[in-house]
This record gives sequence, structure tokens and C-alpha cells, in this order.
Amino acid sequence: VLALDRISVGFRPGEVHAVIGENGAGKSTLMNILAGDLQPDGGEIRIDGSPATIASPLASRAAGITVVYQELALCPTLTIAENIMMSDMAARSSLSFVPRDQMRREARAALTRLGMGALDPDTRVSRLSVAEMQLVEIAGAIRQRARVLVLDEPNSALSKRESERLFEIVRQLRGEGVTVIYVSHHLKEVLDLADRVTVMRDGRTIETMDNDGLSEDRLIRAMVGRDLDTAAQWSLQAEARSDDAPIVLSVEKLTAPGLDRLSFHARAGEILGIGGLPDSGKDMLGEALFGLCQRSGRVTVDGKELRAADPQASIRSGMALVPADRRGAGALLSMSVANNVVSASLPRFSLAGFMRRGAVRREARAQVARLDARISHLGQKLATLSGGNQQKIILGRSLVTNPRVLVLHEPTRGVDVGAKAEIYAILRG
Repeated sequence: VLALDRISVGFRPGEVHAVIGENGAGKSTLMNILAGDLQPDGGEIRIDGSPATIASPLASRAAGITVVYQELALCPTLTIAENIMMSDMAARSSLSFVPRDQMRREARAALTRLGMGALDPDTRVSRLSVAEMQLVEIAGAIRQRARVLVLDEPNSALSKRESERLFEIVRQLRGEGVTVIYVSHHLKEVLDLADRVTVMRDGRTIETMDNDGLSEDRLIRAMVGRDLDTAAQWSLQAEARSDDAPIVLSVEKLTAPGLDRLSFHARAGEILGIGGLPDSGKDMLGEALFGLCQRSGRVTVDGKELRAADPQASIRSGMALVPADRRGAGALLSMSVANNVVSASLPRFSLAGFMRRGAVRREARAQVARLDARISHLGQKLATLSGGNQQKIILGRSLVTNPRVLVLHEPTRGVDVGAKAEIYAILRG
């Protein structure tokens, strides 16, 4: 399978160059090559007109390239300051050679530039929200003063205000002559921010366009090779439900980390949207409902109260959770696609202690087709898929359980426009 097929693209100094495409188009592979994590089988990379070999992440950084991935690469047991200064570790062999006061000072300056000066640099990363982690990673990248900054879905977990601050920084960097490669599925942002746009599809570069009179519809046609119903594309509005529909999920005075006596209910066949700023508590709601943290209050499904801190009881009651942090909490990266799909429903696919491989393959094949996930084969490790296709497989895993209550936290994070329409159609269905 060719992840990239003889692609050609050039990036200029002092420009924001967006790279877009469906999940599996090859964007992540291209970024991994620029980062030195993967080696190309052929072709040539030139920097300032001269051939360059990017044989490792160290070589990439030495060439002035810094990559911020959609999937966070922070060390949760280290502090914010230690993570931001991590790039110095290779050069100095140990963080212990960086004076603590200097670490805090430089980390605070980087955070302040992103409007996050209130964060304590001595806070352990494990105590941060996903949005705060993303900003810490971006702060570390900006601090390195790269010549080429690659941002892969950098604001997928950020609020509107945080995103606007990030865009201000991107424009500042462009003005300083930095090349910013911006990978995103958010086409409105691409049109607002980018000077040029390269569209990838099936491992190839389809075209590179100046951002002069471009529209979202024009970009979508180039990405997917067809027109989409843009009126329905972003819609998650279900058919009107009667107030007489039975209440399936009832939450009364739910109290957990970040939540204080929260009460609400959801009826059968209803899509209930819950929004808020990153520090509003919404990031902890899914974990609290599913029993992944200590809580008080009452959570009932079909009138049966769920025990606190007992995910198995939640699963037995018919609840399923798709977390926002798919790599940290949702994905079994070293396992195959097929095993990931059935991992939440193992009793259904086992007999006398042995897995029914045929049944596993049939179910996995059905979910892959249902969600149009792009894979090479069912035995492919989840870690080798693009972020959007990983998200589809994790959603498929929850759908296999035939849940009564499906809790989704940022379910379309890092997912392309075509896949968003498909996921919304499944949720509406």
C-alpha cells in the first residue's frame, strides 16, 4: 500500500500553507517524513534549494523544522515547564542541566504568548485538561523558533477564544518569515488563515491553489472528488421527539472533579448536546457518567442506578463512551483493527474461552464498511491508521455494543468533512 505516491509540493518562507484532505489521504505520512519519524522510499526533499536527508527527529529539528501533532506527545508525569523545555533535553543530555528558575521563566514566557500566563509552570501535565495540554505543546513548539512550523489540527480541543489567540500567533510567525504548514479539517479556518492550500487525496497531491476567491465547496470537491450536501453536512438535528418519549438517562446532582451538582436527563431517540468552555467541566462529564472517576449523586439508565467508579456496570447497563483523548484513553494502538472493534463486546465473540475469529472478522468488516474507515486489512494495527480513521474504529467499537446511551466527547475531532457527514448520519439514524 502506498501512503504517498510521488507527491510534489513546495512551501515558501513567510506563508501559511494549508494541507487538507480526507482521512487516509496521506497528510500524516507527509508530516511524519518532515518530522524525521518516517523515511521516504523515493523522491527528494530540498531545503533552501539543496538536497536534504531528514533521517531522524533530531535531524528535522536541526534543519529548523518543528512538528506539533494532533495526538499529544507530552509526558504526563513531568511539569509544564519540563515539557516545554523538552527539546533542550537532547542537546543537553538531561533536563537537570537547565536551571529550574530558567525553565520556569522561559515556560511562563511561552505560555503568556499564547494567553495562558495564569498556568503554573510547576503543574504536572497529568492535571491539565486536553485543551490545556494542546496549548502547552504548541507553546513548546513556538519557543523553539523554528523556520518551518508544522501544526497538525492544532486547535481541535481549543475554545473559540483560544483558537483566535493561536491564529494571531500564526500570523505573527508568518510576518517573521516562518513557514507555517497548517493541517486542518476546518475549512473555514483554512480560508481565513492560509495563503495557499494543497489538497491531497489517496496519497497524491491533487492541486495547490492560491487562496484567492476559494470557497468551502471548492475545497470539498477537490478533497472528496464529488459534491457533498453541505446543508446536511454539519447538521446534527434529529427529527423532533415527543416529550412523551421515555427518559433513558437521568442524572441528579452529579458531583465529580470539575462538576458540581449537575442534573439533566435524556430521552429515548434524543440527541442531547452539551457545550462549554474547556474549564467548564464538560471534559470530565463523560468520565463521570461512565464511572471512570469517583463521583456522588445519582446516574440511572432505564431507571437502574449505576454504581460509582464501576465502568463495567455502565457497560452492562447499555452505556458506551467515545473519549476525546483517543490515544490516551480510547485506542488499543498495538492491537489490530478487528480486535479494537470487538474489544468492548468480548463475551459476544467468545465460546468456551476462545475467540470466534470468523464472527470477529464479520463484525469488524461490517463496522469498517459502515463508517467508511480506510484500512489495508483487518489485521492492521490501529497505531498505523490516520487519526481520523482511528476515531472511526473507536466509534465502531461503541456501536457494536448496541448502546442504550452513547456518550461522545468531541466525536469528530480530527475527522474530515466527508467522515463528519457520515458520522452525523449514523447518529441521526
